[in-house]
Amino acid sequence: MEEPMPLEPSDTEASCNNLALRKAARYLGATYDKALAPVGLRSTQFSILQKLHSEGEVTISHLADLIAMDRTTMASNLKPLAREGLVTVETSATDRRARVAAITPTGAARLKEALPLWREVQTQFEKNFGVDEAAELRASLDAILHTGFEPWAE
Repeated sequence: MEEPMPLEPSDTEASCNNLALRKAARYLGATYDKALAPVGLRSTQFSILQKLHSEGEVTISHLADLIAMDRTTMASNLKPLAREGLVTVETSATDRRARVAAITPTGAARLKEALPLWREVQTQFEKNFGVDEAAELRASLDAILHTGFEPWAE
């Protein structure tokens, strides 16, 4: 039996798309988390509130799809928001198997309070990185979501 050729760590590190994306995501995520900390939100929570504000009441599964997150992780992320009264999570009136989430007036107020902090870090990032480059980055990142993988399919 032929032994596999050993993989040099530098080969994978230099070319690993996942590592590069996660490093950048952790860096930028921590930057947004720090900016939003004064209002008691993390960047993921801000995104959830923002999406619920724009979409209205949605199932947890649909909300997870909108944010590109698996349903279980979304449900876990909603729990602290519900404890704080920023969202509600209830059984759907039309499908007892589904749970729906909605932003509360308190959640909308927190989102409104967080928006200037978000805008400030957003503006600073675009100033440092470049407005056109940031738009291209968002387009490229969105394109990744259409590469044919099904990470949450069972």
